[in-house]
Parts: sequence; C-alpha cells; structure tokens
Amino acid sequence: MGLDPATGALAEGVEEQTMRALSNLDSVLRGAGSSLSKALKVTVYMTDLSHFSDMNRVYEKFFVPPYPARTAFQVSALPKGGAVEIDIIAAR
Repeated sequence: MGLDPATGALAEGVEEQTMRALSNLDSVLRGAGSSLSKALKVTVYMTDLSHFSDMNRVYEKFFVPPYPARTAFQVSALPKGGAVEIDIIAAR
C-alpha cells in the first residue's frame, strides 16, 4: 500500500499511493536480495479503475520493457481507505 513506512500515514491520491507502494516494495525486494527489475508478476488492486492511467504513469517509471506480467482488479475497498495496493512476485 501507499503507506509511509516511518509514520504509517497513507499518501494522498492515486499517483502518490502508487509511488509509495512501489518504493516500499523496492525496499523490501532489495532487502531480500532482489529488485523490481526481477519482478515476474505484479498485481494491482484499485478501488476505481477509472484512475488506471494515473497509476500506470507512475508504474512506467519503476519498470522498463519487457514489463513483468500484470493484472489489475477493481475492489470495493482497501485498508485505511487506500486507492491502490500492489503485490509483486519476483525472482531472487
């Protein structure tokens, strides 16, 4: 999710939440000896898919072609009222 790891506060807006979520995931992957460049599958959960292009603008800053496989789902709600949640499966 787009939570600040220091404060637990949710970032404002779809783009900011996407940026924070991917930054958090990058940190977790690096800590495990991997990176976003080794992502095999990305799943994006959004409360409103009409904001997909906003999320995608940020997503494209973190990944380069060939992009990892990705699916996106609209969900009714996310924790803390978030707009975006992302999970990644990556090679090590």
